[in-house]
Amino acid sequence: MNADCDFSPMKLAIKEDISRVITELQNNLAAMDDQNNCLLGNFEKIKEHFTRIQMAAANFYLNCYLSPFTDKYPEISICVQNMSHRRHGGLIVIQREDSLDTLIHPGILLRAELTHSLLESIFFPGNPLHDGAVMVYRDQIVSAANILPLSAQDTGDQKMGTRHRSALGLTERSDALVLVVSEETGRVSFAFNGHLYPINTLG
Repeated sequence: MNADCDFSPMKLAIKEDISRVITELQNNLAAMDDQNNCLLGNFEKIKEHFTRIQMAAANFYLNCYLSPFTDKYPEISICVQNMSHRRHGGLIVIQREDSLDTLIHPGILLRAELTHSLLESIFFPGNPLHDGAVMVYRDQIVSAANILPLSAQDTGDQKMGTRHRSALGLTERSDALVLVVSEETGRVSFAFNGHLYPINTLG
C-alpha cells in the first residue's frame, strides 16, 4: 500500500510498536535454548501486538487515502465510531478519481452536506435507506441506498456478509474506498484495491 502523506505522530507510534515486537521476537529466539521455558504465552501476546499494529497502520493509511479527496474525514470517523458502538451496520463509499456511474445501481439522490449525524441517521435501523450504500464525493453525501457490485473472489471466509462483498466488489473495479461497519460484531474495516483492512474505532 502506497500513500503520499505524512501523519508523523501516527507513523512514529507504529514504528515504535514494530520495534517493540522485533525486540520481543529476538528475546524469544534467545529463550528457545531453555527447554524449561514455554513460549506459547509469549507468542499469543506477540500475536495481539501484531493485531494492534495492523489496526493502527490501517488507521494511518485510511487518513492518507481519504485526506486528498474529502475534508470531512473527522465527520466520517465519528460516524463509524458511533455506529460501531451501537452495532448499526453501514456501507460508505468515498469516490476518489474514478467515475462510479457505470459500476453501481443508483439509489436515492440526496446531495446534502456531509455530517456524522446525517450519515448515522441514514443507517439507523428501520430507515428505508439503511440497507444500501451511501455515496460520498468530496464533502457531500451524493446519494443513499445504492447497490454495489458483489466481489467474485473466493475469500475463504464463509461468514463474510453482503456489505463486505459489495465493498470488495466495487474496490476491485475502481479506486474508490469503502468503509464497512458490521451489524453483527460492530467491527469496522475499509476496502481498497480489492482488499479489506480492519481499523480501530477506539480513537
